[in-house]
Amino acid sequence: MGVIVGSTRPTRICADIAGLAAKHLGAESALSYGLIDLAEIALPFLDEPRKPALGGYAHAHTRAWSGVVSAFDGFVLVFPQYNWGYPAVLKNALDFLYTEWRGKPAALVTYGSRGGGRAAEQMRTVLTGLHMDVVADDVRIVISADDVDDTGRLVDAGRTVAPYLDGLQAIDARLSAFIHPTPGE
Repeated sequence: MGVIVGSTRPTRICADIAGLAAKHLGAESALSYGLIDLAEIALPFLDEPRKPALGGYAHAHTRAWSGVVSAFDGFVLVFPQYNWGYPAVLKNALDFLYTEWRGKPAALVTYGSRGGGRAAEQMRTVLTGLHMDVVADDVRIVISADDVDDTGRLVDAGRTVAPYLDGLQAIDARLSAFIHPTPGE
């Protein structure tokens, strides 16, 4: 399962949260989880001349991104809420492809001063448009002023994420059930 780090902001805490999420998701799971950091993928704004649904990508960066996404059976998207929405870099990464997302399960881990619920609601609509199956309740991590230092970094990422571990376990259970369904269900 791919855990997408959905922010590239230089002072982001997304990589810390996504790293802890991947660690806890995979701790007692039959599934394996790997990080996909959009800062490392470094896609430009969508520059393909054809619709993604048609395939036949013109650019090497799109073909490489297609290979990354195709290698995973499903995704956990970890992202902040910016101005009541999701980050543009995440939407851009989703928009580069189409068939690679289709039919795959997804779960959402959002964060912000109120947990990122509005961003999660909007992202569910986007993922539905990509024909993905959002299979679990969102994990919405509330980040308080006490959780970050004066540089914007998390003071103690483990402490910040700890109250949400049950939600992460529920995500793993739902993704596992989607990937390995029990006969008769």
